[in-house]
Amino acid sequence: MAARPATPASPKTNYKVKAPQPGQPIYGCEHLQRLFNQDQATTNTSIQHYKAILRSIYDTTPLLSQTAKAIDGQIVTSLTPTYLCLQCPSTLTEDDRTKHGSKKSHRFYVDSRSGALYCQMCDDIVWDPTFEELRLKKVGTGTFTTRKRKHEELFEASDPVRDNPTYIPFNTTAASCKANGLRGIYNAGATCYQNVVLQSFLHNPILRNFYLSDGHSSSNCDTPHCLSCAMDDMFQDFYALENTNGYTAANILSGFWISEKKAFENLVTTKEQDAHEFFQFLAEELHERNGDGKKPETGSEHSCNCIIHQTFYGKLQSNTTCQSCGGVTDQVQSFLDLSLPLENLSHKKGRKGTARPGGSLTLQECLDEEYVKSDKCEYRCHSCGSMQQARRQTSIKRLPNVLSIQLKRFEYKQGRNERAAKIDTPVQFPLQLSMLPYTNRARGQDVRESYELARSCTYDLLSVVVHVGEIDTGHYVSYCRVGDQWFAFNDHKVELAQKSDVLNSRAYLLFYVVRSLS
Repeated sequence: MAARPATPASPKTNYKVKAPQPGQPIYGCEHLQRLFNQDQATTNTSIQHYKAILRSIYDTTPLLSQTAKAIDGQIVTSLTPTYLCLQCPSTLTEDDRTKHGSKKSHRFYVDSRSGALYCQMCDDIVWDPTFEELRLKKVGTGTFTTRKRKHEELFEASDPVRDNPTYIPFNTTAASCKANGLRGIYNAGATCYQNVVLQSFLHNPILRNFYLSDGHSSSNCDTPHCLSCAMDDMFQDFYALENTNGYTAANILSGFWISEKKAFENLVTTKEQDAHEFFQFLAEELHERNGDGKKPETGSEHSCNCIIHQTFYGKLQSNTTCQSCGGVTDQVQSFLDLSLPLENLSHKKGRKGTARPGGSLTLQECLDEEYVKSDKCEYRCHSCGSMQQARRQTSIKRLPNVLSIQLKRFEYKQGRNERAAKIDTPVQFPLQLSMLPYTNRARGQDVRESYELARSCTYDLLSVVVHVGEIDTGHYVSYCRVGDQWFAFNDHKVELAQKSDVLNSRAYLLFYVVRSLS
């Protein structure tokens, strides 16, 4: 925001609260009533300070949406409103507002986006006739009077354009649309695992273009409690409304609550769930609403032209070679995402003495283990007519437009004390990822002479889902890229993020978008 207004000196004017109107309260709440009834000096200072705050909000255009200095002195930039203390020159985030109130006994704050007054003791925005009249005047006329400013009053007497009445209309640029999808989503009770997946969908350019071009229009759909309709409504709210306040994904939640499918039963509880499972459930439901209505079968080469298949689905090819007769069996199956184990690879590198300090892995090492190296297996060879030792190698036959990767951080430990455990192994992942080494198209070709092939396999990081804390009491946050800028999403809170914040996170889910959609 602009420079924070200093606490004004004692004003010469004695202000009065607005005269009572029929059917309206005199004060916004009992706490404001006590503030105004202390003495005339307190009333004067409060109103004068509120006017100074409104000037700082409406008379300047901030380069960054909301900026505040935290209690520890660090500068914090957020897309959600900050709060300007009515009783001192402090600008605070929502988290620091309570601490400031407890320390200073200051109870009234002004929302930096709307100018509305917040009472900490009521824990709510309060509508006060005196303050609201000032706010509406400032919004409507730019001043605290009801008279509109004349053209000549907008310029200094020496300004040559003062006498040119066409200067303003010819030099006015319409404000660019602020509806860029940067909104948080309220936590409806342990629903952070849903919020992070929804944010990754909202910032997926293919899904965004589909829903904003009426790919599935909720106004033309007769399916009751349709999740695709709920997604359509959410995309419209995020990209058609200039609103950065938190969003309540009530229609998404009710779609799962009302669903009769067994797979959704876990999602209706108030307990923390797995974000990866929710991603799979949501993708499956959207496929059924927009595609052929058939449930994708695990291990099959399912083909569908719906938006979910066009966006997320690829194909894997497994080649199994019999060690006895040399016969090769090929199998192709569709995949929604790639799941990469961490624990076995980490132990393997530890035994070989090739582990890095801190035991970190790279995403490329995890991919190599699954889609470059072959492994031993047993299978029934049709040529030999019996079970034989074999080697199986899996590669990617067709890459999706948006590549979804799960780093398997949750493992179920079997034994006397069966339990789920979280794997905190750091995994380094790049902003740009080449998937060419993991495709069957790369084999037998000179990659250096196949520029177009390499380009079609190059991906850019789009969003990251992170699980923070313990397995039973943790929390999900996410990072999404909008243009070249990264943002951190923590339920309804949205903040600017640095690339280093993204790359240093303990990723659980990674979403990469292909650089060339050809």
